[in-house]
Amino acid sequence: MFKPLQNDTFLRACLRQATDHTPVWLMRQAGRYLPEYRATRAQAGSFMGLATNTDYATEVTLQPLERYQLDAAILFSDILTVPDAMGLGLSFAIGEGPKFATAVRDEAAVAKLEVPDMNKLRYVFDAVTSIRKALNGRVPLIGFSGSPWTLACYMVEGAGSDDYRLVKTMLYQRPDLMHRILAINADAVAAYLNAQIEAGAQAVMIFDSWGGVLADAAFHTFSLAYTARVLSQLKREHEGVKIPRLVFTKGGGPWLQAMGQLDCEVLGLDWTVNLAQARALVGENGPNAKALQGNLDPNVLFANPAQIEAEVVSVLDSFGAPHTDLSQPGPAHIFNLGHGINQHTPPENVEVLVNAVHAHSRSMRAARA
Repeated sequence: MFKPLQNDTFLRACLRQATDHTPVWLMRQAGRYLPEYRATRAQAGSFMGLATNTDYATEVTLQPLERYQLDAAILFSDILTVPDAMGLGLSFAIGEGPKFATAVRDEAAVAKLEVPDMNKLRYVFDAVTSIRKALNGRVPLIGFSGSPWTLACYMVEGAGSDDYRLVKTMLYQRPDLMHRILAINADAVAAYLNAQIEAGAQAVMIFDSWGGVLADAAFHTFSLAYTARVLSQLKREHEGVKIPRLVFTKGGGPWLQAMGQLDCEVLGLDWTVNLAQARALVGENGPNAKALQGNLDPNVLFANPAQIEAEVVSVLDSFGAPHTDLSQPGPAHIFNLGHGINQHTPPENVEVLVNAVHAHSRSMRAARA
């Protein structure tokens, strides 16, 4: 059904194999910073109109690849599609974040929750297949979901939050309810990601966007444990091809060693983490070694081109000497931002970043040849 992959650099790096350059893609690379995205969204009439239409979702996923030499595409969707399929009523207003019509704040609401029928998310899987075909083998396609904890934050708060007061109150006051929400979320996310893999996703990523707001013990109990529950259910391969699994926790630096024990191939890092230290801790060698992804501060992209290039070089040099031995796995780096690209980012600055990653990472390998 799908054309052979022409550029497998991203997938090879996920599996800690040597590559001829450091692959680069950006969280939220299909999005509001691109004028062509804004035009397509206006045609669609709303964010959900965009995300639920196969043709529009395909179009906006491919838009950044028409501009930049990126090494991967990521499905255009939202992390909150799963709770929406649970019947919570997701909506987006321009200039505002996501909102649910129904929040989950008491025993009765929690009792109603169940893993949704995946047919309610057919629009996502249709988009995955459509995008994979449209890519024509150019680069791999990444599927994704929010983590069980991050989904729970939105489900309980009913929207984004500054203080997480409602979800943390439930966590401390009624941990039994929180565990039930998280167990259902974990099983739903696993089914959702597996369906994306079956539809054509070549890697899948779990976004734990709000893990970093938790206290230390709470992170292990309410975030990490349920991310592990998702990973334990995910397909390791599809049709004989390995499917890398990526986990990104914003603010997860303090728990990097514990996250290194997760059953996944790649750990994403935000900009607060020192790449060299992360490499020494979880990215070097051994049975649990991970490829590392990240971690340029997105606001670097508001600087001038020379400074952007210098910061890119700094990130690549921080990770250190690239792995070049084709005969065995070793330390691997995937360049990305430390969080999603800012909507006000000048599009031309992204080209500076991508070109700088490819140029400097190639020169680093040439120096080792």
